[in-house]
Amino acid sequence: MQILIVISNLMLPLVFVIIISHGISKGVRVYDTFIEGAVDGMKCAVDIMPTLVGLMMAVGILRSSGALDIFSEAVSPLTDLIHYPSELVPLTLMRLVSSSASTGILLDLFKQYGPDSYMGRLVSVMMSCTETVFYTMSVYFMSVKITKTRYTLWGALTANLAGVLASVFICKVIWG
Repeated sequence: MQILIVISNLMLPLVFVIIISHGISKGVRVYDTFIEGAVDGMKCAVDIMPTLVGLMMAVGILRSSGALDIFSEAVSPLTDLIHYPSELVPLTLMRLVSSSASTGILLDLFKQYGPDSYMGRLVSVMMSCTETVFYTMSVYFMSVKITKTRYTLWGALTANLAGVLASVFICKVIWG
C-alpha cells in the first residue's frame, strides 16, 4: 500500500517533468508557450463569464424559491408509478445545470438519509453516472463559438437519462 501512495504522490510532478522534457527535446520554448496558453485561457474565461453568471443566477433562483420542491411534489404520482424516489427529482434536474448546486442537494440528502443508506448510495451512484449537460455545453460551445449544436443536446440528455435509470437499476439490484 505504501508504494501506491509514493507512486501517487510522484505522478503529477512526473507528468510535468515529462511534458517539459519533451517540449525542450523538440525545441519548443516551453515557458513562452505556457504563457501564450495562459493568455488564451484568460480570454476564454472572460468570454464565457456571462454564460456562467446566467447559469448560476438561474440555479440560485430555482433553489431558493422552492420551485424544485414544488415540481417534485407535482410529479410524485408519476415517480411513484415508475418506482423512482421523488426526493431525487430536484437532484436529477439540478445535475443537468450545475455540479455545485447538485452537490448541495446531495449533501442535503446525505443529512436527511445518511450516506450509507440506500438513498445515500443511490444519489452517489447517480452523481457518478450523470453530467452537467447545460453547463458543459454552454462552456465548451461558447469557448469555441459553436452556435449550432445539432444533436448534441438530445444525445447528452439521452445519455443522462440512461445514467439516471442505470443508477436506479444498479442500486436496486445491489442494495435492493
